[in-house]
Amino acid sequence: MTEGLQRRRVEPGARYEVFHTDCLARTVVDHVTSRWGIWVLISLRRNSLRFFELRESIQGISEKMLAQTLRSLLDDGLIWREVEPTTPPQVTYGLTEFGRDVGEPLSELFDRITRRLSERDVAL
Repeated sequence: MTEGLQRRRVEPGARYEVFHTDCLARTVVDHVTSRWGIWVLISLRRNSLRFFELRESIQGISEKMLAQTLRSLLDDGLIWREVEPTTPPQVTYGLTEFGRDVGEPLSELFDRITRRLSERDVAL
């Protein structure tokens, strides 16, 4: 017996029903806009990073939550993962083409908010 949501196939070019729980795009949007997903994508926007570099760049994230977030974004095809056969293994993460496509507007949004907050602080 299969548990969980049943996914229906979506024809190429078909519009997704984002308000339905079985929408494939909804799951990806949930992962991207999760508490840590957006920060992982923004952190990887300029170059690939190793696990500890990501952990250092995102203040407040635990190793467990970073690993979970990376796993979700990897499953969604937004990031890639490369393991170098060293002792201990060195794991590097970067954005896929899909991840860059999704991450670009997030970076622009973050930059726009930062710019507006700076302008507001100067005006105060």
